[in-house]
This record gives sequence, structure tokens and C-alpha cells, in this order.
Amino acid sequence: MSTGFTEDEMRIALGLDLPAETAPVATPAPLPAPVAPKITATLTPKPAPKTPVKRRGPVLRVTLHVSKVYDGEETLFVHDSKLLSRFDAEQEAKKALAKAGFKYFVLDSIVQVD
Repeated sequence: MSTGFTEDEMRIALGLDLPAETAPVATPAPLPAPVAPKITATLTPKPAPKTPVKRRGPVLRVTLHVSKVYDGEETLFVHDSKLLSRFDAEQEAKKALAKAGFKYFVLDSIVQVD
């Protein structure tokens, strides 16, 4: 299915390549000066107040039996932690019960909630 044209003739016909004898000498045209776009001040509406984000992901619930005095009355202390590590969740619960004034504790359970 040959048409008899050479590759150079096809390029010339498609305008991809100009023959050497008719190739115009291109002079670089001066670039137009850049025009700064106009900036118009527009008022954007204030976004609606965001609703609080609900808790997502697993929560570890640490349950401890705590007391303020040795062999005193025990109280059940429950602490929810967003940490993934059981050890870190237990340490966080210990800090929270120390802040609440409890001195003695016995770890009851650490379970995943949600």
C-alpha cells in the first residue's frame, strides 16, 4: 500500500518540515510585556461554625481499683485512652489517678471499646 511518497515529501506535505530552499529565516519576535492581572477585593462569606468531631477509632478503657490509704476503702477508677498501646494507656491512667489524689491501685482490666 505504497503511495510513492518519500518520508521527506510526506513531512513537507503535512507542514512538519519545510524544504531547504523555501525555509524562511525566522527572526525572534520580541516578547510582549507581562501584564499584571487586576486583583479585585471580594468578600468571602464566613464558613459555618464546625460541629465537634465525634471520637473515631479504638479507645482503650482502663479499669483500676484505687484507694488513698493502704488497705483503705477501694474505689473503681475508669480511664478512657485514645492510645493504641495497652502499656501507654495504663501509664496514662496512672498519671490521671495520681492527679486525682489516689496513691494505691490494682489493675482490673484493659479492654478495647468502639
